[in-house]
Amino acid sequence: QVQLVESGGGSVQAGGSLRLSCSASGYTYPFTYRGCMAWFRQAPGKERERVASIYTGAVNTYYVDSVKGRFTISQDSAKNTVYLQMNNLKPEDTAMYYCAATRQGVPSTWSCVRESEYNYWGQGTQVTVSS
Repeated sequence: QVQLVESGGGSVQAGGSLRLSCSASGYTYPFTYRGCMAWFRQAPGKERERVASIYTGAVNTYYVDSVKGRFTISQDSAKNTVYLQMNNLKPEDTAMYYCAATRQGVPSTWSCVRESEYNYWGQGTQVTVSS
């Protein structure tokens, strides 16, 4: 069973930075074998949105428009870990952030787009940005 453990959330002032980490365990195949990992966030009263995702097999990345140029998703295959570096944080980035992963062996990077493809979820880590 795949397990995801997030860390790195906290409270910062606008303009500050945080780095979230998501450590994965329980994979059947090597970490880079055709899977997607993503960071989602959900603020109170809002729908959950995919903030960034990475196709571990080819390191293709996606960012929602509101974080482009500020957030960077990356992976460390040796540590089975995905990171989300968040710079120039804004109050509207305040949310619970969740790490998620698809099964391994997805047919293409298109699997990273559909939230329904993400079978595994972490417990979430809170990010609060004050103005």
